[in-house]
Amino acid sequence: MDKSESNHTSGDVSESLRAAGLQVTAQRLAVYRAVESLPHAIADEIYKSVRTELGVISKQAVYDALNAMSEHGILRRIQPAGSAARYEHRVDNHHHLVCRQCRNLVDIDCAVGVAPCLVAEHDHGYQIDEAEVTYWGICPDCQKK
Repeated sequence: MDKSESNHTSGDVSESLRAAGLQVTAQRLAVYRAVESLPHAIADEIYKSVRTELGVISKQAVYDALNAMSEHGILRRIQPAGSAARYEHRVDNHHHLVCRQCRNLVDIDCAVGVAPCLVAEHDHGYQIDEAEVTYWGICPDCQKK
């Protein structure tokens, strides 16, 4: 699946919500926009952004929207080791690179072909539909320090 096909644009988020059986609300749309503008943000950062946009919203409403949209593949929830859950609007098969020092996190496309890591040597009878690969290292800024 190509990146442009798998991500939702602001224009079709409403359609994606409806297709998932979810109500289209100002809160859910604001949460999606916050995730779009703050890639790999934690829920509290998203909450602050949505609250700035809408004025009044409960933290629970933001958590509920994040959970519902993650469960339906509209957003993606990731949680690298030692980190709080983070959210992104890029839902295609891709991986992440995390700096061991500053914890900066960036997207990395699969190294070869389409979803190469979905073919496990031994699948133990599972029907595999996703693989999570996290690369760890030291970012250029931390290397200079």
